[in-house]
Amino acid sequence: MAQFSLSTASNLFKIKYGKLADNTYNSANVLLGRCKKEYNFVGKRMDIAVPTSFAGGVGSGSLPIANYANIQDAVIEAKKMYAVGSIDREAIKAASVSEGAFIELTKFSTQKAVESWMRNMSRALFNDGTGSLGTTTAAAAGGSAAAPTVVISTTTWKESNFEEKDYIMLDSTANPYSTANIWEITSVAPSTRTLTLSRIAGSVDLTADTGAKTLYMQYSKDNDPSGLKGVLDATSGTQYSITVGRRWQASAQIAASGAGITADLLNQGMMEIQRKCGKVPNLIITSFTQYRKLLNILEDQKQYLIDPRAQDLVGKISFRGLEFMSAAGPVGIFAERFVEDDRVYLLNDNYITLHHRPDFGFFDDDGTVLLRDASSDSYSFRFGGYVQMYAVPTMHGVITGLAT
Repeated sequence: MAQFSLSTASNLFKIKYGKLADNTYNSANVLLGRCKKEYNFVGKRMDIAVPTSFAGGVGSGSLPIANYANIQDAVIEAKKMYAVGSIDREAIKAASVSEGAFIELTKFSTQKAVESWMRNMSRALFNDGTGSLGTTTAAAAGGSAAAPTVVISTTTWKESNFEEKDYIMLDSTANPYSTANIWEITSVAPSTRTLTLSRIAGSVDLTADTGAKTLYMQYSKDNDPSGLKGVLDATSGTQYSITVGRRWQASAQIAASGAGITADLLNQGMMEIQRKCGKVPNLIITSFTQYRKLLNILEDQKQYLIDPRAQDLVGKISFRGLEFMSAAGPVGIFAERFVEDDRVYLLNDNYITLHHRPDFGFFDDDGTVLLRDASSDSYSFRFGGYVQMYAVPTMHGVITGLAT
């Protein structure tokens, strides 16, 4: 018997749409929110005078011989950091009122661009300045030539560095900045550290190349600002054009060699920094793995005050937050998705500054944020600017090689 039903008369039924759902990803940026920002970086570069020694000329018994203090220049040069977007003009008109779409399209698109810029800047803050996202294993990429898969090595894997819809580039003996070397990440499999890629142009065949490749955000090879990993891990070379040495490197560089995180390790790092530079870190940033381990080792130190008159007794597990008691008072401990699983940073955010060129933000030099595309019925927008991260290395510390 034929009857009207939801399927046979589907065109008569409306569709009910709920409100726009929350993000399904972590977009928190703790350090980016706390570190200092300055927007007066003009000129070719910025030089910052850095005293790296006491003045000599002290002694007892007789008038000593004078000697001068060692003063060096830290050199700051801006790096370009962008987020861009494009919107079809018809789509803008179709979504201009609530009847046509969940949200005004221009507002949504520009909001997502800002969010993505913040995410990319946080990635750079905890990287080494090279822009590297990770390195593939030596095995040949699997899959088809147009949609290969690559496996990231265990030593360079960081899940937060890889997101679907990102365009990435592969370092290559050919021109790595060619569009032929730009690929879209279509899926991420954390359990096997595998990325599925999609070729967007050209005819490069990754399956024919068995060599390991370093991955970067599109066009970003060697173009990132300085990052904490590069600055605080350094034991040689230069940072900001100053030779790395006793007074110009992280005051605490503790290799845990597979040991678990302990209060003693944190005390060691905090007090090493205070002993060497006289300042105490005011911020501890860990991986989510190390944060979980800190919660675990503190659990048996909790004390419960139970009111015998209470009718409903509720068991409580874990903490609302963590603080470390330092010589300068309590220091907040925060988990950060861009920190490697085996490390902890001991930071003083008074000595981490993002130096921006003026007018950082949306590019509105033409009087509008939306710029008409010359050859299509669409608009583009750009967000970002020119920035460098400056962290005085002696004011900070890092613990690496922790048990995971």
